[in-house]
Amino acid sequence: MKQIQAELLVRESVAPTRIINFSGTLDGVEHHNAIICGDCLEVMRAMPAGSVNLVITSPPYNLLNSTGNGLKKNTRCGKWVNAAIKDGYRQYGDNMPYADYVAWQRACVAEMLRLLTPDGAIFYNNKNRVQAGLLQDRREILAGFPLRQIITWKRSGAINFNAGYFLPVTEQIYLLCGKNFRLSPGANKFTDVWEIKQEMKNPHPAPYPEALIDRILQSAPGAVVLDPFGGSGTTAVCARRHGRQFILIEQSPAYCEMARQRIDGEQWRNAA
Repeated sequence: MKQIQAELLVRESVAPTRIINFSGTLDGVEHHNAIICGDCLEVMRAMPAGSVNLVITSPPYNLLNSTGNGLKKNTRCGKWVNAAIKDGYRQYGDNMPYADYVAWQRACVAEMLRLLTPDGAIFYNNKNRVQAGLLQDRREILAGFPLRQIITWKRSGAINFNAGYFLPVTEQIYLLCGKNFRLSPGANKFTDVWEIKQEMKNPHPAPYPEALIDRILQSAPGAVVLDPFGGSGTTAVCARRHGRQFILIEQSPAYCEMARQRIDGEQWRNAA
């Protein structure tokens, strides 16, 4: 009850969330506590270096680029009939050639690092995959970047239709940070394995659970929080709850509107 009351007070004390349609430039801090609708790389390149304290994000996993018997686009029967992610995202097919995906994500991570203050940190969630019988563990994306630790996120369940490997129930959160980054007081008591249930009632096909973002915000200081893959707005909702400023970037107008409604406490679950 206290948490609900606190969230209501926050909503009443702040201006409505703006959606900014990116036109190639950003002026000053006008994009704080706002959703920027545009390509994340283009938007980040328009932001000034050292302007963000914390990045919390989970990019698309390239799931529809599959060599196995898992996700196939527009599946209407069989194993993935009820998997929302099988059709990709609203304005992104999640189906790049692997080399292109790695190059894209490396460019994104490089921009996130450029935007960080020296005491800032990136919590970058991605997922290992088995393709053509071999592990893709994202080392190619993160090679050469200042990786300090890998946090294992243990979900409550998963699906596996391949007899060649065990059921995967974990994802990885990569902590990349500036040399001056330190955890919030007391956060070093957390282990590097976080057992948190996935979000089950979100119309976005691949949402973050709020409990996961809350854990990160409890662990890491920083006034300005960026999520370059804003989705349904989970990072912003949690950032506001913890008294932080947020910047969301999302290329889908539908998801931008869903996130805006959610952040502002409106009925949002049918927005997309």
